[in-house]
Amino acid sequence: MAKRKPALTHIDPAGRPAMVDVSEKATTARAASAECRVRFPADVAAQLRASGLRSAKGAIVDTAVIAGTMAVKRTSDLIPFCHPLPIDGCRIAIDWVGERELAIACTVRTTHRTGVEMEALTGATVAALTVYDMCKALSHRIVIGPAKLTGKRGGKRDVGQAP
Repeated sequence: MAKRKPALTHIDPAGRPAMVDVSEKATTARAASAECRVRFPADVAAQLRASGLRSAKGAIVDTAVIAGTMAVKRTSDLIPFCHPLPIDGCRIAIDWVGERELAIACTVRTTHRTGVEMEALTGATVAALTVYDMCKALSHRIVIGPAKLTGKRGGKRDVGQAP
């Protein structure tokens, strides 16, 4: 049996952009996890560690978790062909990786006909953007990325580390 070549799913037969019709898919439990990194200049990282990740704007991690969670719930408002989904769960974890880098992990769960990869990626990246916003007074040399899907389960295939 020949392996089917991957194809873009958001293109109709005429080659125009289109939302995928999921009405025939089974409703199943689905989950996805994504990660985004934020790298600071050494002096900024030291200052943030000394302050307990607080800036003049407030608690950096708490604010980023709230922003990321809000973004997960609004993904279909931001990404044109994302279906609005009921979010059953969203968890965002932020922690230091090495001396100068924060890792932001976002895991999202739903029971629906389509997955939550875009919601997990949106949550992780908006949380990273919020960290940047909270810290930009200290430096504009803060770097965001990479952002990546780390795992998904449910649907046609599981990918990466199952959340």
